[in-house]
Amino acid sequence: MVQYNPKDWITYIFKFHKSDTFRQLIPMMLLIGAYSATVCYLEIHFFKLKDDSHVKNISIMHTTVGFVLSLLLAYRTNTAYDRWWEGRKLWGSLVNNSRNLAIKLSAILENESDKNYFRKIIPGYASILAKHLTNEEVGKVLFEGLDLEIDHNKHKPNQVAKMIFNKINDLYKSNKISGDQLIILNAELQSFTDVCGACERIKNTPIPYSYSAFIKKFIFFYVMTLPFGYVFSLGYYVVPVVVFIFYVLASLELIAEEIEDPFGTDENDLPIAKIASNIKKHVEEIL
Repeated sequence: MVQYNPKDWITYIFKFHKSDTFRQLIPMMLLIGAYSATVCYLEIHFFKLKDDSHVKNISIMHTTVGFVLSLLLAYRTNTAYDRWWEGRKLWGSLVNNSRNLAIKLSAILENESDKNYFRKIIPGYASILAKHLTNEEVGKVLFEGLDLEIDHNKHKPNQVAKMIFNKINDLYKSNKISGDQLIILNAELQSFTDVCGACERIKNTPIPYSYSAFIKKFIFFYVMTLPFGYVFSLGYYVVPVVVFIFYVLASLELIAEEIEDPFGTDENDLPIAKIASNIKKHVEEIL
């Protein structure tokens, strides 16, 4: 995730970060510029259209549908940001629940070996979940002194959650924790799987294809028809104007595409590996 100072305007205006949409759109912008220049040349020099030509009235269409396009893009970016923010809230919940579970176990458990097990297995769940969401391979030994027999053909976070609950159940059977304490711990144990399921829902349910494809087509045909009407009033200045309009509209769509899946490896995705590392640090401090 990109760390930045939101008050530093000058840097953001004149600096192009590698995650900036400008870099990704340069090829398309050059093609749009060449296309606009070709349309301008044909209308002015080849067909020699006059100012009273009906082609000039095409700009009326852009005024009409431009408002609709702006609404679609606003909804698109808001929906994508909601998915990104929900993912951040879920991982914030995982941080708090991991802390709460560690705090309760630190007060309940007396055996140091039991504490040491949870000191490693609780952060282990966050680390496994982060790798699961980013489709990374999970090693057999996650932390020193704790061997996790992970079956790569089965759901990995569920395996770790099962290990945690089995250990809690063994402590209950050996009378190291009471029935009331088992009930107290259940909320945090259940929350781990709830967070995992919600994250998977975001990751595995993209924006419907027809909606995303329609917006791309809408932007494309909107931009491709811009030069026809505005040539009469702008001349060859229509080239930079059309390129800039394409840059703005296409950038909004690219930003929405990037943040709608917050568990990837893009520059603006959530730093879930870092959050998992913080969970490990906090749990070790508590236990």
